[in-house]
Amino acid sequence: MKKILLLSVVMLLTACTAPARTLPDPVQDEPLAKTPGQETVVFAGGCFWGVQAVFEHVRGVRSATAGYTGGAANTAEYERVSDGNTGHAESVQVVYDPSQVTFGQLLKVFFSVVHDPTELNRQGPDEGTQYRSAIFYRTDEQKRLADAYIEQLTAAKVFRRKIVTEVTGGKQFYAAEGYHQHYLVNHPDQPYIVINDIPKVRALQRDFPKLWVGKSI
Repeated sequence: MKKILLLSVVMLLTACTAPARTLPDPVQDEPLAKTPGQETVVFAGGCFWGVQAVFEHVRGVRSATAGYTGGAANTAEYERVSDGNTGHAESVQVVYDPSQVTFGQLLKVFFSVVHDPTELNRQGPDEGTQYRSAIFYRTDEQKRLADAYIEQLTAAKVFRRKIVTEVTGGKQFYAAEGYHQHYLVNHPDQPYIVINDIPKVRALQRDFPKLWVGKSI
């Protein structure tokens, strides 16, 4: 991410934009809970700036925190993770209320507008294992639903290439440095944000109007 902050003219012309695809609803999704509660899951889908920015606008998400998942505590810092050798993925911890948004709805947002789940160890202009696609589940039910949705999307041949998203549990999440939190809100005119992340947030508002909360971007 850091090495591409100063974008060249070529990068400005070729950098990724928000995925344009229509996905089916997860057939095995659970209904909304009858009472308010709190669940947690961690998503990784490229640079955490855009992942956080999208989930912050989803109804029922209480918090979305940028951070690192998959490696050791003593390597959970940006400069080390950027080397791609720590086992960490740039990720976002999403705390949500299952009475307002289902896990299946979060999955649909993740696979449709957050990132391209067929890109292996990269996302758009960012390359390395730290940009891999992954779902770090916190409950067996989350694992079941994530695996089932990937199977459903694969069977439906929604993507031309194989989905490479990892579904794994038991990984500790470490919050990223303060200057990485809410990066889109704090730096809306930064070229990387304008090219790569704002289109994703706008796609969420366009394609998921019933889930959208917050001001338009």
